[in-house]
Amino acid sequence: MKKFRLIFFYLPFVGFAQQTLNQSIFHDNLERDYIIHIPSSYNNKLPVPLVLCFHGHGGSPSKMLYTNFNYVSDTANFIVVYPQATLFKGESHWNVGRRNLGSNVDDVGFISSLLDSLSESYNIDQSRIYSTGMSNGGYMSFLLACQLSERIAAVASVTGSMTPQTYNLCDPKRPIPVLQIHGTNDRIVPYNGNSKWTLSINNVLEYWINHNNCDPSPSVMSFPDISISDKINVQRLTWFNGDNSVVTDHIIVHGGRHVWFGAWGNMEIHSSAEIWKFFSKYDIHGEIERKITD
Repeated sequence: MKKFRLIFFYLPFVGFAQQTLNQSIFHDNLERDYIIHIPSSYNNKLPVPLVLCFHGHGGSPSKMLYTNFNYVSDTANFIVVYPQATLFKGESHWNVGRRNLGSNVDDVGFISSLLDSLSESYNIDQSRIYSTGMSNGGYMSFLLACQLSERIAAVASVTGSMTPQTYNLCDPKRPIPVLQIHGTNDRIVPYNGNSKWTLSINNVLEYWINHNNCDPSPSVMSFPDISISDKINVQRLTWFNGDNSVVTDHIIVHGGRHVWFGAWGNMEIHSSAEIWKFFSKYDIHGEIERKITD
C-alpha cells in the first residue's frame, strides 16, 4: 500500500512541472519515507533513469539536498530519490552491519519495494537504476550492488566502504560499474580501514576489480589543483576492460576528509557531477556505447 503525504491529482498530460515531494510507502509494517525530485523535463511517455541517493548515519533525506543532485537531475533529466533510514539506538541507520549489528530492518527489501512502487507511478528505465550515498549511504549502495544486482546498474560511494558482513555475503550476479570517492584523511571511515568493522578502500577496490575482471593496473589521471594552499590534490584511478566493458573507478582525494567533495571541503571536484558522468555511461547490461557500436 502506498501512502502520500502530499497528494497531487495529475491530469493525463505528457509534461510535468519540476517537483520535489515528500512521500512514503509501507514495507514490513513500517512507514518508510523518502523525498523524490522530478525534473521539469520529465515526460511520462519516455523512460528516464533513476538515482537513489542515501544519507549517512544519523542523517535524513532533507540533509542530502546539499549534494545538489536536484540540479543535476534537472539538467540531465533523471529522477532522484532520497530514502529515509530507520532508527536504531536512537539514530537513523542503513542496516549494513558494523555498529548496526542487532538491527533486523530489511533495507534491501525496502529498496526493492520502493523501486516497485516508483515504477508504478513513473516511467522508470528499469535498465538504468543507480545508487549512491554518503558514508553509511555509501555502504548501503555497496550492499545493493551485492544483494540487488539484478536491479542496480551501477553504484558510487562517497566516504563509504563495505563492512565485513557485506563483503562476506556479497553475491553480485553480473559485472557492476563502481565509483569510489574517498579522502585519505577521512577519520570517520578510515581510508585504510579497521579490521573490526570496515574494509580498507584498497580492499573494496580489489574486490570489485576482481569481480568485474578489470585490468590489474589502473590508468591514472590528475585533476587540476585549483587551490594549492589547501595542500589537497585529487587523482582518478580507473581499472578498465572489465566484463561488459565496465570499469572500477576511484577518485582519491589526497588530504581529503569526511565530506561530500564539491559541496564543501575540497572544491576541485563536484562529487554529484562526477557521479552522474559515471552513471550515464552504463545501464544494467554494461557500457551503453559498447552496445551501440557492437
